[in-house]
Amino acid sequence: MTSPLLSIENLSVTFRQEGRTTTAVDGVSLTVAPGETLAVVGESGSGKSVTALSVARLLPPGATASGRVMFKGRDLMSLPDKEMRKVRGNDITMIFQEPMTSLNPLHVVERQIGEILKVHQGLGDKAARARTVELLAAVGIPDPEGRLKSYPHQLSGGQRQRVMIAMALANEPDLLIADEPTTALDVTVQAQILALLKEVQTRAGMGMMFITHDLGIVRSIADRVAVMTGGKVVETGPTAEVFENPSHAYTRHLLAAEPKGTAPEPDMNAPMLVETNDLKVWFPVKRGLMRRTVGHIKAVDGIDLAVRRGETMGIVGESGSGKSTLGFAILRLIASKGRIVFMGEAIEARSWAKMRPLRSKMQIVFQDPFGSLSPRMSVGAIIAEGLTIHSGLSAPEREARVVQALTEVGLDPEMRHRYPHEFSGGQRQRIAIARALVLEPDLIVLDEPTSALDRSVQAQVVDLLRDVQKKHDLTFLFISHDLQVVRALANEVIVMKGGKVVERGPTAKIFDAPETDYTKALMAAALHHEAAPAGTVAD
Repeated sequence: MTSPLLSIENLSVTFRQEGRTTTAVDGVSLTVAPGETLAVVGESGSGKSVTALSVARLLPPGATASGRVMFKGRDLMSLPDKEMRKVRGNDITMIFQEPMTSLNPLHVVERQIGEILKVHQGLGDKAARARTVELLAAVGIPDPEGRLKSYPHQLSGGQRQRVMIAMALANEPDLLIADEPTTALDVTVQAQILALLKEVQTRAGMGMMFITHDLGIVRSIADRVAVMTGGKVVETGPTAEVFENPSHAYTRHLLAAEPKGTAPEPDMNAPMLVETNDLKVWFPVKRGLMRRTVGHIKAVDGIDLAVRRGETMGIVGESGSGKSTLGFAILRLIASKGRIVFMGEAIEARSWAKMRPLRSKMQIVFQDPFGSLSPRMSVGAIIAEGLTIHSGLSAPEREARVVQALTEVGLDPEMRHRYPHEFSGGQRQRIAIARALVLEPDLIVLDEPTSALDRSVQAQVVDLLRDVQKKHDLTFLFISHDLQVVRALANEVIVMKGGKVVERGPTAKIFDAPETDYTKALMAAALHHEAAPAGTVAD
């Protein structure tokens, strides 16, 4: 037998903060062979990401690791920092779950990828630029040459994740650790990225440790799967065997969990809460020494929509289609042209100061929970911040509302004294949802709110959102690439491409009888993704 490329032996990781010790990983042993893909699955907080960070020696301060991590015959746990940096740059690379916090906001895409190529491969400026364009094209960035001078904030969430993947693949490492690498990607781009990873793996004999909560992806890419819960590995084996004959009760629970049900029927007599007419958001493209405007990126290009009180409008489309930009424009978080009516009042011309009284009535849950939660504030303070500004409640009343909000999203209220970095990605997203719910607004824009959540928690959040919507008569704009979640939550759906609406209608009609070729392709990719057999990549 070929000796393992990576061998994790009895790994344990504990975190100590403010006198408390928490065990995140408890006696984990795993192997990855050259050319093999090991998927590590489990619910948020199970220890998947901490295991991956331990391999790359990237654990945060306050963490203590024990055990052995053998890579190509060397124990990474005992390597000097200088040697470990070489291993990390050339032999092991990692794709992180939250691209906005991993990319440097001050550097353009070309510099961030080119720096890797220059440092580790010795390429000159011209060669590095050509290779950067090649990598961006390979991961599906449209107009890769035109995106070289883009900063991270100018890219959609999915595009930022693709840039991260391009950076990770630049050196064709021996081991790629991918921590939820397709979380922010729609199903068509997911398939493209998975095919790319498989292609690089086959060509270079690269081993892959693939951390994910998406079991459809596990079926399509993994040779073996390890199931984690409570910091322990409870089941491991060939993917087909684990999926067809799971031996552990927790594995059976994971396989059975998915968002179910449909949205409640809306009240057709309810008033319109949000309306837009010919809404446009065009970003200027500036070139040359004088920075003249030579064109525009038409992120949102003439969109009309109308959403009743108590209704959920699903907004779907590939990354970069303008979904999130539309949500930001409706909330007046970015400049736009066209008419926006909220609760019967035109708000498109309101100043920032005049918008403030409406802020408690319109809230947003962002796609990247870590980037939107202040690292210097406790979870309780983060959730209570809006109440402090808008509600006029006393401190005990605010505390009670925070406890209620945390309970509603399935988190222990005692966690409110902890800080965002102490939570998993899925837990951070639930905190972001609690922050939006605590003000009991009329409208919530949910921008990929379940993208960081495993399937069982997605189902819980969908049920939670339905319950809260019914209780408070809330209106949701639900932006997502996860069509299964959209189907379970939305009354109406609009499908976007290139800043325009290409199809709209009741959810059942869009899913069961799509009219446009683009919508048909989206639905086909989603179905193929869900049903992909082990060892294949949906195309």
